[in-house]
Amino acid sequence: MSAEIDFASLIPHAGRMCLLDGVLAWDVATVHAVSDSHALPDHPLRGADGRLHAVHLAEYGAQAMAVHGALRDRGQGANAVKPGRLVSLRDVQLAAEYVDKDDGRLDVHARCLWADDAGAQYAFRIEQGGRLLASGRAAVIHPREPSHD
Repeated sequence: MSAEIDFASLIPHAGRMCLLDGVLAWDVATVHAVSDSHALPDHPLRGADGRLHAVHLAEYGAQAMAVHGALRDRGQGANAVKPGRLVSLRDVQLAAEYVDKDDGRLDVHARCLWADDAGAQYAFRIEQGGRLLASGRAAVIHPREPSHD
């Protein structure tokens, strides 16, 4: 599916920690989001030296995962967003040490490898101007609501 998608309410991040600017396309297995937030001088993950370390691109991937899971759930009739916890990052590869704020927008791609009510695993990649900056896999769990019996 593609179109202007209101996604901000689908992730637990708000304000400056909502790092994605838009979702260009998604389907049952993938999402393509974009962001220019890496260029903001007050980026919440920017270091004291004024630079954004590429390791923080994993957070962009995780937010794309959250958006995708919520869009999938909403498409299946769910009304509430399931809370999730990022529990692992694997095979993370960084092609740069820092993200260049002047090289244009970030394209954030996530692909669902597996998902059920308990959690999900995704592969993610972040590109800038067609150049791969970061990739990896991430897992999230959906904690069960405590029963009040």
